[in-house]
Amino acid sequence: MIKKIISLIVMTIMMSSYTQAGFFSDYFSYTQTKHPIMLVPGIFAFDSIATIDYWYQIPSSLEYRGAEVYVAKINAFESSAQRGDTLIEQMEDIIATSDGRISKFNVMGHSQGGMTSRYVMAVRPDLVASVTTMATPHTGSPLADIVTDVAPPSSVQGVLFEVIANAVGNLVNFLSDNKKADSDIYAMLGEFNQAGASSFNQDFPAGLPTTSCGEGDAEVTLDGHNIKLYSWGGTGHLTGGIDPTDALFAISGLVFNGEENDGVTGKCANHFGKVLRDDYFMNHLDINNHVLGLVSIFETNPKTVFKNHANRLKEAGL
Repeated sequence: MIKKIISLIVMTIMMSSYTQAGFFSDYFSYTQTKHPIMLVPGIFAFDSIATIDYWYQIPSSLEYRGAEVYVAKINAFESSAQRGDTLIEQMEDIIATSDGRISKFNVMGHSQGGMTSRYVMAVRPDLVASVTTMATPHTGSPLADIVTDVAPPSSVQGVLFEVIANAVGNLVNFLSDNKKADSDIYAMLGEFNQAGASSFNQDFPAGLPTTSCGEGDAEVTLDGHNIKLYSWGGTGHLTGGIDPTDALFAISGLVFNGEENDGVTGKCANHFGKVLRDDYFMNHLDINNHVLGLVSIFETNPKTVFKNHANRLKEAGL
């Protein structure tokens, strides 16, 4: 009887140890995707300037749970095609120095970074396992129409705006150690007004909804390469309480004439591929946890959203 009790205790201890080992193994591999994650920023593209991170704590949160993460170094203000070509070079360099370990990426783009990701997918599908866009104005933003209407490129005010904006963009590039090319604010704006977005979408239609506010294809095959597609976005404005950009997005959101939006991107405009969610209580910069993580305490934390999506990619074999 005593031997049976001792055996039962030993077995219980062994099972407990196994369970704990399994827990920790799963915990630290939760975001361990097959292919690395490439985070692609939107306008004002940078990784970190001084103590301000574009993806505040998101890369480290993903890496802590097992992911391999890279952040694209691309121009602050430029067309998605030009930014995409720069990103392709970066991806090729990473692959070349990986000793065959890396062959493609799970590309995740915020705002214009989503358009940049779509361009990369279209011209180099061999480098892409999946594309996820967040708060990307795929069908354009009325803010871009307002700017290009008020300050056309050829006007006096347009020239002044271009000089100032490009100087700011070049400063961002300099401070983020990305001095490869000069900024071009109108190349960026011309892609997000109604006409520019329509032209871009005609050239790169993969993943876009074919019905108003619908979903796009959850998976596409380009040149024989299967690529999974996802998106999410928000419809919040005053979300963080002390976030200084909240008021800005509350004001900019007024130009959408009643359409739900995040201050830059309309709810339906953020639809691409499989729409995971389009109405997070997040504004345009909450989505990437940008302003020191000052987000709503009443919504899922952006870091958790990213970690859960990485796990989704992992479970999909990506």
